[in-house]
Amino acid sequence: MPRLVIAAPSSGSGKTTVATGLMAAFAGRGLAVSPHKVGPDYIDPGYHALATGRPGRNLDAYLCGPELMAPLFAHGARGCDLAVVEGVMGLFDGVSGQGELASTAHVAKLLRAPVVLVVDASSQARSVAALVHGFASFDPEVRLAGVILNKVGSDRHEAILREALDESGVPVFGALRRGGEVVTPSRHLGLVPVAERGAEAVAAVAAMAELVRVGCDLDALYAVARSAPSLGGAAWDAAEVLGSLPQPAPSRNRGSAPDPGPRTPDGPNRPDHTVDDKPRVAVAGGPAFTFSYAEHSELLAAAGADVVAFDPLRDEQLPDGTSALVIGGGFPEVYASELSANEPLRKAVAELARSGAPVVAECAGLLYLARSLDGQPMCGVLVADARMSQRLTLGYRDGVAVSDSVLASNGTRVRGHEFHRTVVEPGAGATPAWGITRPERRVEGFVQGGVHASYLHVHWTSVPQAARRIVAQATEVARATEGATPS
Repeated sequence: MPRLVIAAPSSGSGKTTVATGLMAAFAGRGLAVSPHKVGPDYIDPGYHALATGRPGRNLDAYLCGPELMAPLFAHGARGCDLAVVEGVMGLFDGVSGQGELASTAHVAKLLRAPVVLVVDASSQARSVAALVHGFASFDPEVRLAGVILNKVGSDRHEAILREALDESGVPVFGALRRGGEVVTPSRHLGLVPVAERGAEAVAAVAAMAELVRVGCDLDALYAVARSAPSLGGAAWDAAEVLGSLPQPAPSRNRGSAPDPGPRTPDGPNRPDHTVDDKPRVAVAGGPAFTFSYAEHSELLAAAGADVVAFDPLRDEQLPDGTSALVIGGGFPEVYASELSANEPLRKAVAELARSGAPVVAECAGLLYLARSLDGQPMCGVLVADARMSQRLTLGYRDGVAVSDSVLASNGTRVRGHEFHRTVVEPGAGATPAWGITRPERRVEGFVQGGVHASYLHVHWTSVPQAARRIVAQATEVARATEGATPS
């Protein structure tokens, strides 16, 4: 698989513009391009997907484990002509205190991929050669194949930079001019997601492609990508992974949900499948819930679910036949009024949760299940209230399940990530979801009945049994509902 890793000396150098532009430019040449992002970021992969027409996929050696980087990469890149991997932060920046772990350099070595360094040259001349030399020599196992110069001021400036880099022996694959930056507006957690920008995002990606097409030597970059050695090993496969796992036991916390009262099989959100059909798992999407890993839906489908997306901003009911619900991350705080105004859906979610059906909520989903968000009524599944905060909570977390839930059995160890500017009070229910063990010790989240709600983002490829547990409990609920009689 021809492949490139796009890295930089630091954040803000232009990695996203160059990586997305390269993806779109190569796709414009008729190549099937596989887009990837190092780290837990959800927003950049949205732009990558728009550029390539394929799901943007994350490669996170901390959340998933180093051993899964090559298999997950091969899975995402299957059938493609080229893979472009956007790095995270600076090339050698990894998990704090743990060396190279989860850095762009670490992932590049695991993928045996050549690295192209995007350098912000706006305040540099001949010194750029010293900078590049340092990055090229710091770790001999990282193959720094060349440089793309960003924010170049003039023809004269470009000539000075190229002359200096000629002396260093590091090829220059392109120079992007200052003032040619593409407008990608940011908000409190980074770039505004693609789903919120519509035509503006399409135009931005097209502008990135043109910027890169004009300023970079695409033929030389493709030649470097093709020089990557054979990776070897099998691609990750959801069905194979799940086939190697034992069948999950039913969750023991089902009885802690509030009494739903009499059930009727023909209620608005009751499963309409027969017991032999696949249980339907509804997955929240749309502008308010844009954060999800593509492998989660693939694992659910491989576990036997019928996975259906819906938009809580637009849809007034859950998809017909829903017997489980997954609500990932996003920006519900931006859409609090609209989410609150959709009262029929809020009631449907609360009814599903009361029934004991699996409801898994991460971060934004946690806020949506609370009683209120910034004073606006939400679903009221949790006896908790959420609000915006000035404090950014960001970083990797080590945790352990402190109770049996639909997502994990008691004692299951996970690695997760937190990224939010909101606060939920209280931060944990009577039965918490996780015990955080690093970087600090605390309990967090809520488990009640089939509900698992938490701020922690977990990549299910590291705990694939989560998908099996959700689908198994959804099947139980669907069968119980099918067998119910009207009261």
